[in-house]
Amino acid sequence: MIARRRFLIAAGFLPLLQPAYADNRRVLIVGGGWGGLAAASQLRQLAPELEVTLVDRQPAFMSFALSNRWLVEPGAAPWARHDYAALARKHGYRFVQAEVLGVDIAQRNVATMNGALPYDWLVLAPGIRENWSAWQVDDPAAVAELRRRHSGAMQSAADLPALRQRLANFKGGDLLMTIPPAPYRCPPAPYERALFLAWWLKTQKIPGKLVIADPNPMMPAFRNILLDRYKDQVTYLDHATVRSVDLARKSVSTDIDDIRFDEALLCPPQQAADVLWQAGLIRPEEGGKPSGWAAQGATDFRSAADGRVFVIGDAAGLVSPQFGYFPKTGQVASRMGQSVARQIAAQATGKAQAPLLPESVCHVTSSVEPLENVRIDTSYRDRGDGFLVQTVKQTQNPNPSGEDAAWAAAMYGEFL
Repeated sequence: MIARRRFLIAAGFLPLLQPAYADNRRVLIVGGGWGGLAAASQLRQLAPELEVTLVDRQPAFMSFALSNRWLVEPGAAPWARHDYAALARKHGYRFVQAEVLGVDIAQRNVATMNGALPYDWLVLAPGIRENWSAWQVDDPAAVAELRRRHSGAMQSAADLPALRQRLANFKGGDLLMTIPPAPYRCPPAPYERALFLAWWLKTQKIPGKLVIADPNPMMPAFRNILLDRYKDQVTYLDHATVRSVDLARKSVSTDIDDIRFDEALLCPPQQAADVLWQAGLIRPEEGGKPSGWAAQGATDFRSAADGRVFVIGDAAGLVSPQFGYFPKTGQVASRMGQSVARQIAAQATGKAQAPLLPESVCHVTSSVEPLENVRIDTSYRDRGDGFLVQTVKQTQNPNPSGEDAAWAAAMYGEFL
């Protein structure tokens, strides 16, 4: 009977089995990134009697962590991927590979390409979408072609192998890299990637130039090294906001000038993923214009639309008038997933769980030769009235010895 039930779920016939489940037992998690995986594995530990289902369009988990060096390192091992079905079997939850079409909060179900999935608690961890319309590109076919030929691989880690191959095929010319306007996922990551690209151009003696179009102030840790040590490899355009892209001419138009390219890593502005827009869970700005990011609690991550719906990870919106957004990092998402799991387990079992706030550690390469790192620690505390106080600490590490890999391994150990 158990095998038959699993087969029917995978085939998309879960609605037919709905009466077989007791009320308040079904947790549905949309999105298999750090947050979704952390929520799923933590729920199995805290409330094993709950039915936990993870839904993702991809068959396997891939991470952005430590990927920048991998993109240009000769002879690097294949990028690690972890099969969702195997993870589900290991931890005891269900996995459904499907495209999510929409959320019906009133009926408490999620529509997918494989049928409707009902829930009693819903955890939305769908990540981001790229807002190509901000660059005057609205046609889905044109967006698909831009992503195929020039994606900056910031939306999905599954795009990283294709980007690595494109870089391997780059033999010279102008290599354009655009940085999204804040907020975007993993704030130091584009600058670290630029550092590795500049180092790669120089050490491999590739007759090319890295052109960086950045609408934000450059992170101070990278300014001197990019503009001095790699001045022959880098052209940095400060406060350069891309307004449009012309694929036929291989150029982008910015506030400063038109920029032509031979190859490009195009990263348009980022927003919360499509499913949150469809569900009406985007936070409005003053005047009613959508902010682009979800509306959820700052400490419990519950949607204002329904207390049984949680939004976690990179899609999360404004949480503080002091610092704005939580950093859109994997560790923040993981802590959100653990926090939500504790809250659901407490509701389901009646057993109190200690509250958990996000925290983030980033190990960022600030020099390749000689190797130097910067560690960025971000932590939060509730002042007592719901107002969050953020503390950020940066520590230079002039002699790194694998702390970044050890951190990643420890984080993965929590949900893989």
